[in-house]
Amino acid sequence: MTTTTTAPTARPRGSGWHGFGRLLTTETKVWMRDFASPFFGIVFPTIILLGVGYFIPGMREPITDAPPDSVWFGLTPIATFLPTVLAMAVGTASLTVMPVTIATYREKGVLRRLSTTPMRPQGIVASHLIINMVTTLVGIALALVVAEVAFGVPVPAQLGVVLLATALGLSAMFALGMMVAAVAPRPSSANAIAMSLYFPMLLLAGLWTPGPIMPDLLRDIGQFTPLGAAAQALTTGWFESGFPTLQMIVMAVWTAVLLPLAVKMFRWS
Repeated sequence: MTTTTTAPTARPRGSGWHGFGRLLTTETKVWMRDFASPFFGIVFPTIILLGVGYFIPGMREPITDAPPDSVWFGLTPIATFLPTVLAMAVGTASLTVMPVTIATYREKGVLRRLSTTPMRPQGIVASHLIINMVTTLVGIALALVVAEVAFGVPVPAQLGVVLLATALGLSAMFALGMMVAAVAPRPSSANAIAMSLYFPMLLLAGLWTPGPIMPDLLRDIGQFTPLGAAAQALTTGWFESGFPTLQMIVMAVWTAVLLPLAVKMFRWS
């Protein structure tokens, strides 16, 4: 039976988070030296967007076979694909980058050794949460700029809904990533678990069948996954007039359940 190992609690007065800024700076420099992490966290979603937009025929042609009163009429298919790409950006850093990094530190004993220093070992986890969340926001910003410049994607119909969906999508997916990071003993395990979650959720988020062409069955299942709910809520906020209540609740529930569970189950060695 696996037991949860916690860091020692006896520390000198005034210690704990003192020096966190230096730790964050150091970890950011180390993170930047790894080509894969910045590439997949920042650039990869935009590459997918450009590849789909320029290499799949018809993606830049206006949709004319939808009913004239439909929100999809006159849009380009690549425009309907943008919310899925943004959801993908949220899922990439949270599942494919952060859990592997934390598992690597666990396997090498970094987390255990850090518990003997004035800095709390939670600092290393917090620093990588910050690094990867900032990475995700940069990746989203890059995808938005490219979508506007290259494809003329319209601005969101409901900016508030888009911002809320992005925030809840971030919290839900990073809670899931923290859950993987909490239990994976080795980087290979973290990668295997993450990939087994990442690719099915991309399917349910509409990576291969975006927007109006997504089959009803996939949409119905996807709305109960954190990434699928994020993509659907972003799509509603971008192009429609309603409020995606169910999807917002789903993302909030995933966060409320997984984040405390990840904290409870987190192993330091």
